[in-house]
Amino acid sequence: MDKKIIEKAKKIELLLMDVDGVLTDGKMYFIPQANGKTREFKAFNALDGIGVRMLALFNISCGIITGRESEDAEERARLLAMKYAYQGFLSKIKPLEEILKDSGIKPENTAYIGDDLTDIPALRKVGLACAPKNAVKEVKEVAHFITEKAGGEGAVREVCDLILKSRGHWKKVMEYVETAHWPAIEERKIKIVKYSQYSKTNS
Repeated sequence: MDKKIIEKAKKIELLLMDVDGVLTDGKMYFIPQANGKTREFKAFNALDGIGVRMLALFNISCGIITGRESEDAEERARLLAMKYAYQGFLSKIKPLEEILKDSGIKPENTAYIGDDLTDIPALRKVGLACAPKNAVKEVKEVAHFITEKAGGEGAVREVCDLILKSRGHWKKVMEYVETAHWPAIEERKIKIVKYSQYSKTNS
């Protein structure tokens, strides 16, 4: 591992990420409902979920900034004890700036994982810019760290493990593994912001 990446990961106190193509493999499933309409479903990877929850154990906050509004993404964020869920934002900069202001965390202490062109401005602003294996070329060119796994296949977990190891938490993680005793994660109030509502109140 490049020492420069480890040094960047040591400073991370907040991990933000896109959803489609990062927490998922990018596929969207539309299931017909009894009322004749369709409902969108997403599939998530359990490895990623454990990684995010491990970060929460060490008070490293997480959140999503996604271009689509999705009940599945919101519920996933809530189940993983994330602090932020910004949905429907194609431009990621405004949500990023709001989250940094709300958390009091500096850009250099923030990591972001993105896979597509709309993620590039956010990736350029943070201390640790990450891209999954399946990211487009332009995203990989601005990323500090590119995962070996694709989105929805453990890419987020790779970033979580990198942060935990770089910050010196891995020994404690392995103690939890060996003793089969995992501390309870404090219940967190999640801040949910949807662009469809946000645009009306901020117009």
